[in-house]
Amino acid sequence: MPDIRVNDRVVVPEAAVETKAVRASGPGGQNVNKLSTKIQMRIDLARVAGFEGDDLHRVRAFLKTRLDGDGRLLVMSQETRDQARNREDCASKVADLLRAALFRPKARRRTRPTRASKERRIEAKRHHSDRLRQRHVDD
Repeated sequence: MPDIRVNDRVVVPEAAVETKAVRASGPGGQNVNKLSTKIQMRIDLARVAGFEGDDLHRVRAFLKTRLDGDGRLLVMSQETRDQARNREDCASKVADLLRAALFRPKARRRTRPTRASKERRIEAKRHHSDRLRQRHVDD
């Protein structure tokens, strides 16, 4: 299996990937009890090339529910009855997961509320207060 390219700098080398074929559940006709078409792919995150700074820590935190006991990323696919296509599906899932884990959201810059927004808030509070006051006046 070739290397899995995540983005322009991060690549999962073939040496970091452990692939295992197991029996799939679900429909499969006569082959369901004979062939192992489900693919389990384990990725050793420490061997992934291209991580910078705290990338590895960020990926481990993002994917913590998908890590096995040894800290490897576990991805499975049994979408098709073809082992090769399931292997390709696993590789694309790995790339998508790592891309999502490496995404850094834009930092929010604090801004001050405008004068108009402050005035609208005060006016809304005044309007609400008047409404409640009128309920007590009617009693």
